[in-house]
Amino acid sequence: MTGRPGHTPVLLTQVVAFLRPIPDGLYLDCTVGPGGHAEAILEASAPTGRLVGLDRDAEVLPLARERLGRFGPRVRLLQADYRTLRAVAAAEGLEAWDGVLFDLGLSSAQLDDPARGFAFRRAGPLDMRMDRAGGGGTAADLLRDLPEEELARVLREYGEERWARRIARRIVAARAAAPFTRTDQLAEAVAGAIPRRAWPRRIHPATRTFQALRIAVNRELEELAEALGVAISGLRPGGRIVVIAFQSLEDRIVKRALRGDPAVTILTKKPVTTGPEEVAANPRARSAKLRAAQRAGG
Repeated sequence: MTGRPGHTPVLLTQVVAFLRPIPDGLYLDCTVGPGGHAEAILEASAPTGRLVGLDRDAEVLPLARERLGRFGPRVRLLQADYRTLRAVAAAEGLEAWDGVLFDLGLSSAQLDDPARGFAFRRAGPLDMRMDRAGGGGTAADLLRDLPEEELARVLREYGEERWARRIARRIVAARAAAPFTRTDQLAEAVAGAIPRRAWPRRIHPATRTFQALRIAVNRELEELAEALGVAISGLRPGGRIVVIAFQSLEDRIVKRALRGDPAVTILTKKPVTTGPEEVAANPRARSAKLRAAQRAGG
């Protein structure tokens, strides 16, 4: 079923275990991506469970449609941002649901396409937009336009980058000669700005800078807490919410949102993380943290 080449759903067994899909249940996958988690949820809720999948990236939805096509009318896929969940639910006539999933990480399809600009292992344009059809500024635009102080703030706040000021200074100095347009160009500049002795052991020195720019380009943290609140408010009694975060900024927002909502009981006292076998098979999963909660009354 799952685990097809090119897309490995993270913490798949745990997602299904916490959601507890049932026949006749209605489930929302607010970040459906290529559909790996959605496929498992639909299988577990057979033969009558339904799923509505959202994704702001129109370029991954065809992958989900291909993967989930065999479920026919049991699945509906929409191009939509989870931040518009309230409006989507109203438009689709969704008054309540039995479970909801947020997988806040990038999909392999996005990371492995150099044209998207999310990664730096292969050279590509500095784009980083999750919705290229929707327009908006790219990472290259930010690097061209942001003043040094603002750029340092973005790197420090969204990337938790210790060397934010040095990196911003290097970027501003370099862009005076030529604008940054390529991922490898930026990765090289960042690596050169950080003292070699201070390079992180397990990740490329440019990893935090790329994370920060991606978050800024896509405004990923804006209204996340509100979207989680909307998702919880729509849960039926006993319904469950599961959220997977891949960086500490997201995880802190998720933790506060779940703990601060009196309508739910926390199911994960500590976040569930990936084991060594999953990390060995899918190194991108190493930073995943899963939190789950259940609405009262079930």
